[in-house]
Parts: sequence; C-alpha cells; structure tokens
Amino acid sequence: MNEDVSDGWAASAAAWIIEQGEDGDYGRRFVLDAPMRARIEGRGFRNALDVGCGEGRFCRIMQRAGIRTTGIDPTEALLARARELDPSGDYRVGRAETMDFDAEFDLVVSYLSLIDIPDLATAIAKIATAMRPGGTLLIANLTSFNTAGPPEGWTRDRDGALRFTIDHYMDERATWVSWSGVRVQNWHRPLSTYMTLLLDHGLQLRLFVEPQPIGGDPDRIARHRRVPFFHIMEWQKPA
Repeated sequence: MNEDVSDGWAASAAAWIIEQGEDGDYGRRFVLDAPMRARIEGRGFRNALDVGCGEGRFCRIMQRAGIRTTGIDPTEALLARARELDPSGDYRVGRAETMDFDAEFDLVVSYLSLIDIPDLATAIAKIATAMRPGGTLLIANLTSFNTAGPPEGWTRDRDGALRFTIDHYMDERATWVSWSGVRVQNWHRPLSTYMTLLLDHGLQLRLFVEPQPIGGDPDRIARHRRVPFFHIMEWQKPA
C-alpha cells in the first residue's frame, strides 16, 4: 500500500518519472552522478541499501558497478517503475524512519532523499543501525544555503539584478517546491542539524565536497556556481 498521503510524492510520481528519464535530471547528470559513481566504483562494496530509491535509477547504477542493492521508498508508483526497469531488483515499500535492518549493508546511500524525511533523527538512527561495522554512508543532499531560499529563492532586485534570497536559515521547516509538474514537500534544516545527528551516532566524516557542474546549459552552470545546490558527504561506521 502506498504510504504517501501528504507530501506530494504520490501525486507527482508520473511527472517525476518523465523528468528523470533514464539519465536523470540536470543536477544528477551534470553535477552529482560522476562524483557519486566515483565513490562506489572499485572499492569492493558487496551490498548496498538505497534509502529513498525512487524509480531506482541509482540502484541500477550501483548494480552495474557490481553491487547487490536493496531500494526502499514510500511511493509505490515510483517503485513500480523501478521494478519495471529492473524486474530482478529488490525494491520495497518503506520509510527510513521505520525500516528494520541490523548491520546488513556495507554501503548505505541517500541520494537527495534526506530533504524528504520529516523525522530525520529517527531516520539517521535507523541508517546507522543498517550499516555494518566499517560500513560507508554516502549522502548527496541539497545544501542548507539552498533550502533556506524558497519560497522566494531567485528574484530580481529594483535594478533588475538576479539575487538569491536566504532567510530564516536556523529555522527547521517544510516547504512546498514545484518544478516540471512535480510538487513535493522538502525540509530545510541548518547544516549543523545533519552533522550533529551523524556525529552523535559515532559516524566518522571521510569526505565533504560541493561538486560543480561539468556541462549542460551555460545559464544553469552559472546559477549552480553562484548558489551551490548540492554537497556530497561520506561517513564511516567504526569497525
């Protein structure tokens, strides 16, 4: 049964599937995919959990890298698409906050899914529990500078110059965001909230990068460089 009743994902699933296609949207294709693949390939990972796997695109990328994957997501329509594209894959309806894995995975991935999770503290606890000792947590997330922008975000000042508004940075909140027929709820949290929760579970930070675009529309490249959209973090659970 679909668990999504209020955050917009069930209603937006069809538009999301169209926008992502096989290659992903702009941010995935030109900013995140290359550095995310670089962190999973050739490192001996055997099995991975994709938290918030959506239509399964990154699960398929990991499988092509020789990693056995399990994907969980609360939106059944997205999982149906994942199973259609990967009939032998392991895709399960579920939320990070209620999943029940005990030290089963040497790699856990959250690819732009932490911003969708209302109860982040519980989700991080469940993620840490799912990791084997010595395991890796790989996170791609929207930067907190960016999520503090909506609903104003990019606007023009009185002189017509394009500016990005950041306000109420320290206030955790849910915001409705819309693009390309998708309308979903994202959570803004200060970066310190993420870092503190991860550190509190004894995880050790191994990587923090803010990747830049490597191609695509010049205007989009310029905006990504002015106001970064994403960061990538890698954390390790002590052996």
